[in-house]
Amino acid sequence: MTTPNSTEIDPKLLEILVCPLTKGALRYDRERQELISEKAGLAYPIRDGIPIMLADEAREIDDTVKG
Repeated sequence: MTTPNSTEIDPKLLEILVCPLTKGALRYDRERQELISEKAGLAYPIRDGIPIMLADEAREIDDTVKG
C-alpha cells in the first residue's frame, strides 16, 4: 500500500550507497524507511527521502537478548 506522502528512494542512489563502517551493501526496508547494514548490525534512518549515513544516528539491529 502506497500513500501519497510516502517517500521513495531513487534506485540508482541505493545502488551506490554502502555502509560507512563496513563499506558493505545495504538493504532498503521500505516499511521502516531504513537502510540495513547486516554486517554492521545497524539500520540507517531515511528522513524526508534523505538517507542519514551516520553511525551515531543508526539503530542497532542486534536480535540477541541481553541478560
